[in-house]
Amino acid sequence: MVRRWVWAAIGVIAAAGALFLARDPVRQWLFDVTGETELLPQVRGAFDYATNVLRPRPDTADDAVARSALSPFGVNTFLEQEVEPAKRERSLQMIAAAGFKWIRQQFPWYDIEIDGKGNFQDCRNGPCIDAWAKYDNIVELADKYDVQILARLEAPPKWAQSIEGSFAPPANLDDYGDYVAAVAARYRGRITHYQIWNEPNLSFEWGYRPVDPEGYTTLLQAVYGRAHAANPEIVVLGGALAPTLEPAGSAAGLNDLVYLERMYAAGAATAFDGLAAHAYGLTYPPEDPPGPERINFRRVELLRAVMDAHGDTAMVAARPH
Repeated sequence: MVRRWVWAAIGVIAAAGALFLARDPVRQWLFDVTGETELLPQVRGAFDYATNVLRPRPDTADDAVARSALSPFGVNTFLEQEVEPAKRERSLQMIAAAGFKWIRQQFPWYDIEIDGKGNFQDCRNGPCIDAWAKYDNIVELADKYDVQILARLEAPPKWAQSIEGSFAPPANLDDYGDYVAAVAARYRGRITHYQIWNEPNLSFEWGYRPVDPEGYTTLLQAVYGRAHAANPEIVVLGGALAPTLEPAGSAAGLNDLVYLERMYAAGAATAFDGLAAHAYGLTYPPEDPPGPERINFRRVELLRAVMDAHGDTAMVAARPH
C-alpha cells in the first residue's frame, strides 16, 4: 500500500514538473481555447469547454455561404470615444476584414450640439473645433471600407436636458427633432438607417423615471417627419427595446412586448419604419423556442408577432448583433 502511494506521489510530482516546464505552451493553449488571460478564468473556461461533449450542439452550418443582398451581420461600435483617427481606421479595417457589413454607431447629441441650439462647435478642450469633424471621419472610414452605418441618436446635451445629468428625453422634443434632421441631412446618401433613442423601456435610459411608451411614441412622432424631410430615403428605427420581463409599475422598466403593444395603441405605427431590438440569449441556446415567460435569442420573434398583429408585416425588423 505504501509503495502505491509513493508511486502516486512520484507521478503527481512528475506531472506537475512537466506542466511547469511546458507552462508557456499550456498557457497559450488555454488562451486560444478560452480567450482569457488570467489562470483561474482559463481553467474554468477549459472545464466548460471539456463539458461541451455532454451538451447538444446546434448545427451552425459553418461552411455554408450566406447569399443575401443585404448582410444581416454587424458590430456595435463607439468609435467617437477613440481620439486617434488611425485607431478608428484600424477598427474599421478589422471589422471589414472579418466580413461584417454594418456598424451600429452612436452619434450622441451631447457631443455634437454641445453648448447651445445650432452651435456645432466643440470648445471643451482648448481652441474651438468643428464638432462634426470626428463623425465625418467615421462616416468617411465606413465608406472607405464598404461598411454601412446604423446611427444611434440619443443623449441630450446639458442645455436640452429635462433632468440634469441623465438620459431623460429632452425638455423640448422639437430641439431633438431638429438635431435628428441635422444629422440626417448632413449624411444624406451615406447613412440610411437611424435608431431613435436606445432601450426606452428601461428606466435607466429614460432618466430613471417610470418608463412611458406613450411618451416615447410622442418623441418618435416629433422626429419622424423631420428626419424624412431631411432625407426621404432613410429608414427610421424605433427602439432598440431591451428584452425584459419587468411588469407594469416596476421601477426598473417594462416588459418589451407590453411596451411595444402600448406604443402601437398610442399611434406609433406611422412614426417608425422598422423596429430595432436587442437579442440576448442569456442562459438559453440559440435554437431555444421563443416564449413570453423567458428571455432568449428568439424572443425577437415575439416582437415581430406584435408587429404582424398590427399590420406591419412588411416593416423592416432590424436586430443589431
